[in-house]
Amino acid sequence: MPRWTVHLEGGPRRVNHAAVAVGHRVFSFGGYCSGEDYETMRQIDVHVFNAVSLRWRKLPPTRCSPCKVPYMRYGHTAVLIDDIIYIWGGRNDTEGACNVLYIFHTGTEQWMAPSVSGDIPGARDGHSACVLDRNMYIFGGFEQLADCFSNDIHKLDTRSMCWSLVRAKGAPARWRDFHSATVIGSKMYIFGGRADRSGPYHSNNEIYCNRIRVFDLLTETWLDAPQTTPPPEGRRSHSAFAYRGELYVFGGYNARLNRHFQDLWKYTAVTGRWQRVDVQGKGPCARRRQCCCIVGDKILLFGGTRYKTGG
Repeated sequence: MPRWTVHLEGGPRRVNHAAVAVGHRVFSFGGYCSGEDYETMRQIDVHVFNAVSLRWRKLPPTRCSPCKVPYMRYGHTAVLIDDIIYIWGGRNDTEGACNVLYIFHTGTEQWMAPSVSGDIPGARDGHSACVLDRNMYIFGGFEQLADCFSNDIHKLDTRSMCWSLVRAKGAPARWRDFHSATVIGSKMYIFGGRADRSGPYHSNNEIYCNRIRVFDLLTETWLDAPQTTPPPEGRRSHSAFAYRGELYVFGGYNARLNRHFQDLWKYTAVTGRWQRVDVQGKGPCARRRQCCCIVGDKILLFGGTRYKTGG
């Protein structure tokens, strides 16, 4: 029976941050906290959690050229390939959204902004990023220049540092932001997010889909996922992760219901079965915009927000 075991105070207070587990360490990048200044072009902050000592530390600002370090932001993504973390997208209250790629070396704890080529995706936030082999896949988000939700898939080949727009076959997933994309095997599983009934443009008539869509990364084809039991409520800004070939979803928010969630669900792709997971112990409160990382056979969940009323 799974159980919530440790509750730690004193970590970074963050919302809409991005985090990656590297061995027994978790690297957390950016995000925001109420009352902080996001109009200043300061470096993104990096906090590191040691899952052995259960201690946080904040890295000092780097002294390399400012153009090699991302500015403070939220709504970005972070993925790990080998010992390098790739940071992409997100926005800042001064600069708006960003489409510059940054890489962070976990060994030296130094930044770089590598040269890239190809069909670079437009600046956005609220997208997803996941990895198969040495390719990073970006899906969805809210594009700043187009002022609309996206349902495009872009691929970055990290060997050539070349971007390409994936010419996907099949009926695509709906335009959305603040969804999740999780790789199991060679397929990308899309769940939740905020969309609009009118299509890609935001008309404040939001919908929260609770049906999984699958993208086969090898054949580049959209597929419908089997669903044999009732799914969880649609939501955005939740956490999702794969563990032992199954998809897990925690928390999130549905504006139409004006509800934050604190439930944990498991989806088995082979059978299409959703199951709410009964977790013992004192768990986290209902929330959205948190981060959740797997460290060994445990998950580390931190950050997020919950308004007492409204939003």
